[in-house]
Parts: sequence; structure tokens; C-alpha cells
Amino acid sequence: MRLALSFFCRDVLDVAPELLGKILVRMHDNGIVQKYRITETEAYRGEEDEACHVSKGQTKRTEVMYDKGGLVYVYLIYGMYQMLNVVTAEKGTPQAVLIRGIENYNGPGKLTKHLDIDKTFYGEDLCSSNRLWIEDDGIEIKYVKTPRIGIDYAGRLWREKKWRFVIKC
Repeated sequence: MRLALSFFCRDVLDVAPELLGKILVRMHDNGIVQKYRITETEAYRGEEDEACHVSKGQTKRTEVMYDKGGLVYVYLIYGMYQMLNVVTAEKGTPQAVLIRGIENYNGPGKLTKHLDIDKTFYGEDLCSSNRLWIEDDGIEIKYVKTPRIGIDYAGRLWREKKWRFVIKC
């Protein structure tokens, strides 16, 4: 069952761990469908979060984060890796979940490359898209919380928050 808008229009600290175990579905133009269980996520929570892209305010790049939950926020890092994020919360509350891992693909750059996700997905609505969505098959999982990765630029308080969620093996 595809996740509904109500799932995404909640606080990122609720959505991020609840995305673990859900199925990320990618339908390609040629009809091939890929499905992978989400294994790792990270939460980014608004302008107060120094690790979040909106910590400096709204920009053209982060505009979608100020929209409603359930939209895709894709951005390029290091000039080579696309990062897949899911916008959460209500319109005007900029929050997003970085999808860091799926089955057999650990690392956000690896998974977007494998799924052929690029900047054309920016703003895509996961509730109505024909090429990317998330399903719930009812599986229950256990997870661990750790500090986020790769945010050395943020203050210590933000670097130490355990807002990374990983399925427990």
C-alpha cells in the first residue's frame, strides 16, 4: 500500500524512523520496477538545525522543503552524487528525511545512482508519482539511533543529536 500524504505531513523525528522497513519503489520509463526496503534514514529539522540546508533560510535550492510533506528534495553534492530526501511536516515547516540506505545499497549516492534518480525528481509528489513512491507492506522492524554522518560543519549540539536511524540486524 502506497503511503498517504498524512504519513508525510508529520514531524521529521516521527517520519524518519517510521520510513525504516518501508519499500522504496522506482518505476523506470521502460516499465521495469525496482523495489527495495529502506534500511537507513537521517532527519533534518528546520532552520534551527545547523546541519539542515535551510539553516541559512529559504533559497532556490531548498524551496521544496517549505512545501507540504511527501515531496522529493534532490540535490547534488561533491558535483557527482544526487541525494534523495523526503520532505515532511506541514507547508511552511521545512523538514526532510535523507534516505541513506536501501537493501544492498548503503550510501545515499549509491542508491540514487542505482535507481537512476536525478534532479528531475526535485518536487516529485510521492503520493501521486508514477515513477517513485514508498509502500508499506506491514513489516515491523527494530532500529538503532546514532549521530548523523558528514555534518562536521554543524555545531556540536547538532552533530551529536541521534537523528540517524538504522535497521538493527
